[in-house]
Amino acid sequence: MKVIAINGSAKKDGNTSIIIEAIFSELKKAGIETETISLANNKISGCVGCGNCFKSKDNKCIFNNDIVNECIEKMIEADGIILASPVYFADVTANMKALLERIGMVSSANGNLFKHKAGASVVAVRRGAATRAFDTMNYFLHYNQMYLVGGTYWNMVYGKEVGEVLNDTEGMKNMESIGENMTWLLTKINA
Repeated sequence: MKVIAINGSAKKDGNTSIIIEAIFSELKKAGIETETISLANNKISGCVGCGNCFKSKDNKCIFNNDIVNECIEKMIEADGIILASPVYFADVTANMKALLERIGMVSSANGNLFKHKAGASVVAVRRGAATRAFDTMNYFLHYNQMYLVGGTYWNMVYGKEVGEVLNDTEGMKNMESIGENMTWLLTKINA
């Protein structure tokens, strides 16, 4: 089994990466393979509504000048998908939003590519709007008919400077719970 995480942060090794690794540590205990795709240093444009993915039906976006098609391939191969973003101006990062738009359209054009996969959304936040970013990513998971994995509370951890999320004991414990719950769900799905 394999779980892929999409890190929407502009910082490759920031707080969002730390919370992904907390989830991964639980998955690795169960022998589940993990991989992170970082959107840092990438520029992703949003969907232009051209409809070519509905014509080609080849599991790809017609625009092949960024990381989107690579993400689609890896998400198709994965058993579980984690969407992770910090909060930028009260929502997910622009790259994460653009990625979700384009991948969502390609998924729809190809018969719901991620249906029945396990999915979790997690948020690194300094202060506010964590639930809005959490909702944005969860809408994607719901729309794609995925099984949502939760923890002991909303899937968010608080901290500003890199590493401060480790001081949010409750939030980090929740990330461990998400890893445990995703392990359990993947075991049931793949039984």
